[in-house]
Amino acid sequence: MVQRTQDLNFSTRRNATISRKNQRGATLFEYALVFMIFLGLIFGISGFGHALFVYHHLDHVTKEATRYASVRGATCANDSSCVASNSASGTAGPTNQADVTAYIDNITPQSIDYTKFAITSCGVSDKGMCSGSTTLSNSGNCDPSPSSGGLANNPGCIVSVTIQYPYTFVFPVFGAAGTVNMSSTSQLIILH
Repeated sequence: MVQRTQDLNFSTRRNATISRKNQRGATLFEYALVFMIFLGLIFGISGFGHALFVYHHLDHVTKEATRYASVRGATCANDSSCVASNSASGTAGPTNQADVTAYIDNITPQSIDYTKFAITSCGVSDKGMCSGSTTLSNSGNCDPSPSSGGLANNPGCIVSVTIQYPYTFVFPVFGAAGTVNMSSTSQLIILH
């Protein structure tokens, strides 16, 4: 009886050892599969997080550039706020397209390629009126007539800044179709 029990135990241990040896390859395969899924999640979260950061920055910089242009209208040359030291491009006087572009470039972080920005502004000194109407519905103070100098950046007129940016994911999430076109637009009434 003792001999049979020892034979049975030995046989069971031998079968368990053989079974464990057969499982080692399956464990390695399962680990590789789970690790690939884990890396995909980490890279996906990182890529979409950077895309969200870029979109948030576009929204923020568009609003800031519109505020910058709205306080530097046609009449700002009459006070001391439109000196060259307060200008993004180093020129005195009302805001122009180069001023808006320089302002946006100056506040854009290095992780965003600002050379790909397509910046459009209207209601600044070297651009015409914004398309559609000359005033916001409650303004009524915009006077771009020749008697007032015929400027699109008179107080009460609209200044509008639009930025378009083709964002390419850092990690090839979608392969060749990994570019998303982002854009942001902001409008304000020119104050002075």
